[in-house]
Amino acid sequence: MDTDTKDQTAIAPTLHDGVADAEFITALGNRVREARARRGMSRKALAISSAVSERYLAQVESGETNPSIMVLRHVAHALGVSLLELIEPQQGSSEYRLIARFLEQLSPSRMEEAMLRLMRDFGSEDASRRRRIALVGLRGAGKSTLGRALSGELGVPFVELNGAIEAEAGMPLNEIFMLYGQPGFRRLERRCLESIIARHEAAVITVGGGIVSEAETFNLLLMNCYTVWVKASPEEHMSRVVAQGDLRPMEGSAEAMEDMRRILVARESLYSKADFTLDTTGRTPEECLTQLRQTVTPTP
Repeated sequence: MDTDTKDQTAIAPTLHDGVADAEFITALGNRVREARARRGMSRKALAISSAVSERYLAQVESGETNPSIMVLRHVAHALGVSLLELIEPQQGSSEYRLIARFLEQLSPSRMEEAMLRLMRDFGSEDASRRRRIALVGLRGAGKSTLGRALSGELGVPFVELNGAIEAEAGMPLNEIFMLYGQPGFRRLERRCLESIIARHEAAVITVGGGIVSEAETFNLLLMNCYTVWVKASPEEHMSRVVAQGDLRPMEGSAEAMEDMRRILVARESLYSKADFTLDTTGRTPEECLTQLRQTVTPTP
């Protein structure tokens, strides 16, 4: 046996070590799951974005299957990471590994809280983030009224995200939903928000209440803007919508009110991630504006 043959024989067991392969597949699944957690994505959302079935993703994350390179490419693209980040373990510094071990011990709810704090404290400078003020909440809470008034007082642009989406698409929101569906609208929403953040170092921005349902987009907002949840009671939400001339909720007022309550309950934990909560129930716009201005204006 010549030298080359001996060398190949010597390394063959290492290349085809079943235990090492299994450990690699398990570690790969862990990296996919961790990358998904960092993005705040559900497995279902990742399945839709990557065009990989949710069931198969579960097998990948648990280390039960060996995904093809093309599957990993689609998953990496949907997660916003490089393919290499999923395949190769990231060694990092001792401090990085210590933080990673600490985070691994947290419950899912505490992990979410830790990620939110990290985004706010280290995603961008707080002073810079406070120059963009984003108002979020259901229609009828008073976002537009307060947003316009606040932008005038601060002397910064007032930007309505939904208006920017309509301008980008060249059609009203209802037509966007009809043509492209919810996923298409959310992709456009994300793109327009990124553009607004890039163009405006300072602004007052109002966003649709459903933005919280898309974790990546909402996290982008939280990381780059001082976010205020403008809330009101279901009754005031409804009465203000009707006062704006939209009589559709009154076609089935009892059912519409119940839907409103369910939405508020379902989204409360998401809205509460905002930096500040402004309850406008039973208060005049002037009173609310005074509190909002005091909240967003740093104390000298």
